[in-house]
Amino acid sequence: MHAPQSQYDSATAIRTDLGAIFVSLELSRATWLVTSLSPGSGEKMSKHSVRGGDIDNLLCRFTHLQGKARYRTGRVFPIVTIQEAGLDGFWIHRVLQDHGIESHIVDAASIAASRRGRRAKTDKIDGETLVRALLAFKRGEPRVCAMVRVPSRQEEDRRRICRERRVLIAERVEHVNRIKGLLFAQGIGGYQPLRMDRRMRLEELRTGDGRALPPHLKAQIVRELDRLELLLDHIAVVEQERDLLVSAADESNPATTPAAMLCAIKGVGAEIAAVLCTEGLARHFDNRRQVAAYAGLAPTPWQSGTIDREQGVSKAGNPRLRTTMIQLAWLWLRNQPSSALSEWFFQRVQSDGGRHKKSSIVALARKLLVALWKYVRFGVVIDGAVMKAA
Repeated sequence: MHAPQSQYDSATAIRTDLGAIFVSLELSRATWLVTSLSPGSGEKMSKHSVRGGDIDNLLCRFTHLQGKARYRTGRVFPIVTIQEAGLDGFWIHRVLQDHGIESHIVDAASIAASRRGRRAKTDKIDGETLVRALLAFKRGEPRVCAMVRVPSRQEEDRRRICRERRVLIAERVEHVNRIKGLLFAQGIGGYQPLRMDRRMRLEELRTGDGRALPPHLKAQIVRELDRLELLLDHIAVVEQERDLLVSAADESNPATTPAAMLCAIKGVGAEIAAVLCTEGLARHFDNRRQVAAYAGLAPTPWQSGTIDREQGVSKAGNPRLRTTMIQLAWLWLRNQPSSALSEWFFQRVQSDGGRHKKSSIVALARKLLVALWKYVRFGVVIDGAVMKAA
């Protein structure tokens, strides 16, 4: 016998006694799509649009949702929101928290999606998906999604130093390569735009057929040198701020203590110490697996039946931290050859006949990051590591 229709509906309907109003925000420059699921509304999710950046209208919409839920149930429910990590950063999250609203930011790549070849994707579908992910997260379902740990305003501001320097260095490389390319097209090689006598040497240059530089070409190179020198001044200022960050440990500023500890290790300079502290080691991790996963250095196995192979590192974490750790791994071999980590690397490469040197350096970077985390967090000195002379 078939169960009565009323019993079937009660068994399959979405649970409405949620204890909160769950809201997802689909953010864009023009509009914000607000998708909500409120107690007493059954299975239906309501959708409303708010002009992009209009926080006051968004808060009014939340008040309206609370009023409707109170009218239906006679109770006042809190608001719980979710949004994807994106270009908007964390300012919306902080505003919502300042108004007493529970807010979550989710890594969009961690939400399960349909594997069909042609998957429908609209803001409406994405909004409902975010609400369902938030419901599962609040129910305590494991690994349903990965919520982003929002840094404090001070932590976010300290990250600007190394990130700005990285951008300036990339711009410097572009200007240097552009100048060299312009001169190489005239048969001139060996000119170094970063030398202090760059302008004096520019006057002495002759083309491959013995002529002076054409006037328009020379004027273009002079303008490139002007921009290059401005970049060099900006890089010097940023590096001074970075050096202050990683200078001797200051008890009044605990954020400088890990950087000073890292700089005491031979082979770790101010730039690497600043990147490690601001991008990773200043965060809280419960275990070494979380440390490796945040840097994108955790392995990703592929196992199904008799198939068992390794796909390499996940690359799902912080790319700046991962790149810096790969660079530091090579420097570690040069500056700390007698350490336990370096000996492990040399033995592994030698046993493989040198065929897996690249994968071994990634494994060394993962081990080194965990060792540095233990050193900064718990004071555990790396086995065999040499410290700089006082």
